[in-house]
Amino acid sequence: MLSARTGTLAEAALPFPKEMTVTVPLVGASIPAYVLRDIALVVAFVFIIALCGRARFFLPDNPVPITLSTFGVLLTGAALGSQRGLATLLVFYFVGMAGVPVFQGGNNGWDYVTGSATGGYLIGFVAAAYVTGFFCERGWDRRHVLWALLVGNLIIYVPGVLWLGAKDFVPWDDVLSKGMYPFILGDVLKLMMVGILLPSAWQVINLRRR
Repeated sequence: MLSARTGTLAEAALPFPKEMTVTVPLVGASIPAYVLRDIALVVAFVFIIALCGRARFFLPDNPVPITLSTFGVLLTGAALGSQRGLATLLVFYFVGMAGVPVFQGGNNGWDYVTGSATGGYLIGFVAAAYVTGFFCERGWDRRHVLWALLVGNLIIYVPGVLWLGAKDFVPWDDVLSKGMYPFILGDVLKLMMVGILLPSAWQVINLRRR
């Protein structure tokens, strides 16, 4: 059974009581400090995911590039939790559709989202951040982090490969050989990287608390 919600890495690293407020000079109103924290985290992690997407290369005859985007997405969900992770990926998705060059390789726009080979993976990013965050905010980032990341990674594959076949980017017989198998080794390495970062960050926080 899943344990009760125990909190996220972001909440532990930047704890703000619910009653703590910050007066914003330009607005002239007091805003809860945790709201400003969450906005800052969402913006920061949108930037991280966009930056991860700039590192890419293509395999021969494969329309889907290998990038570090999966690393950024899973790190976002694991560190921020389900709600903030979901919010971050939705902001990422919609600002990209609006024309901000946040998608892999600096791509953007509605035409790219609906007409590119990576459109299904973008949908998977949103779901993966939420699910990974759901598990991690229940303590899996300290005990079973690789399992949480693995589930999130598999969620990315599902709409990704279905999109490739449904949109005729790849014949159905080749969707796994083009949309999943070439990325497994790299994704395992990304999972290991996040799997090292998360417990290490918790150790630092626990040491600070003591």
